[in-house]
Amino acid sequence: MTNTKERKDIFKFKQFEIHQDQCTMKVGTDGVLLGAYAPISKTKQILDIGAGTGLVALMLAQRAKKAKVVGVEIEEKAFNQAAENGKNSPWADRISFEKDSIQDYSKFADSEFDLIVSNPPFFSGGTFSDNQEKNNVRHTIKLPNGDLLSAARKLLSPKGKFCVILPYMEGLRFTEMAKNYRLFCSEIVEIRGKASKPEERLILIFEQEEVTKVIEKELVVYNEDGTYTSNFIDLTKDFYLKF
Repeated sequence: MTNTKERKDIFKFKQFEIHQDQCTMKVGTDGVLLGAYAPISKTKQILDIGAGTGLVALMLAQRAKKAKVVGVEIEEKAFNQAAENGKNSPWADRISFEKDSIQDYSKFADSEFDLIVSNPPFFSGGTFSDNQEKNNVRHTIKLPNGDLLSAARKLLSPKGKFCVILPYMEGLRFTEMAKNYRLFCSEIVEIRGKASKPEERLILIFEQEEVTKVIEKELVVYNEDGTYTSNFIDLTKDFYLKF
């Protein structure tokens, strides 16, 4: 019989598994939403910045049938686990991980990417945890927003798209900051836990050319009775076992 700890350390999706016992940040809804929503049309090269367990990279490898996917992760334990998860997936031949900071990786990378994604750290202040690894993941210590935007601008192909998920207020600030790097928001998805609740997260898509009108959408995760909405199910049904 599988015990609770084993279930927590291995998250099973329909086509792959995420082993996460060595990772500070476990599989969460934010990563699943990013991996399920990020635009994959005509993508041949995909980059995941701050790959963590490899979840988003693996989701994109599943969706983009022919694309090569690279994940960059600076934390050694997370990198090792992401590499193992990728190796054990059905897409091991076209997914790889690099142990590096995106600051250094962007200096020497010789590829441009049609899609760049990130579920980045977002706390720029406040109380720090006693767990340094958790601080590195959740706070903008090793990956300030300016460094993330600079790397994305450098590595993005001319027609490529850069997609992130952030808490609502942080997302608005990030959108304004991105203009300084000539990355312009072309699509915003407001995410609510329930329709009666305020916006909690934003999925933001950026391009190098400024658009005349930003596409605005909304995604509600739960119905008022606590069941999942049909829109959330439709978005994630290719991944979650429960759908």
